[in-house]
Amino acid sequence: MPSAQEFGRNIARSLEPIRTQGPQAAGGVLRRVVEAAIDGIGRLPSAKHAAGKHLTKCAGYVDDAVESVIESHVMLGSAQGFVTNIGGLATLPVALPANLTGVAVVQVRMVAAIAHLRGYDLDDPRVRTALLMCLLGGEQVAKRIAEGKFPTSPLAVATAPVFDPTLDAAVAQAVVSGLLAAVGGRNLALLVTKRIPLIGGGVGAVMDGVATHQIGKYAKTELVRRRALQA
Repeated sequence: MPSAQEFGRNIARSLEPIRTQGPQAAGGVLRRVVEAAIDGIGRLPSAKHAAGKHLTKCAGYVDDAVESVIESHVMLGSAQGFVTNIGGLATLPVALPANLTGVAVVQVRMVAAIAHLRGYDLDDPRVRTALLMCLLGGEQVAKRIAEGKFPTSPLAVATAPVFDPTLDAAVAQAVVSGLLAAVGGRNLALLVTKRIPLIGGGVGAVMDGVATHQIGKYAKTELVRRRALQA
């Protein structure tokens, strides 16, 4: 079984930096990330495979499996953050570098595995929109709902009567904007330690691990159980 560090290296190698020329490209950028996360990439198995593995490990107890999924993906998020931040990562403002695309794959995969455990259809475009909403975190989703930018919560989107392509595009734009903003935050943090590569990697690992944990807990709360899933 590959280690978390090996998974991190695989993600970094498999995903080229994604470049976007503006908000209109958000949907295309996120499509690659979502497909890689749900279907698997390289030696990183699919979200359904991960869900099944953790459900079996937890003797069929869904809630325990969800916690196990979160814990394992926090490890993966930290590992890929460490690997791709070694020595610093020079990027252009219009790029989503490998460390950000890598952690996005880990986080989407985690949320998708939780959704699968809770009985959601990962092939449903409504569910995929909801998965991306979860990447923003509860605070940002609530803020956008209050501002009228989002009509409702990820749960309501995942179970809506019909798919809303306009909302899907808005969510993708918000997620890409958040990732691009993170480039600036990471570069600022890494600037202080760029002459000490291992410390720079540690900063990336902590940031990615904490963010992954927060997203996992939000998804766990938001995506309530719809049907039973057998181990």
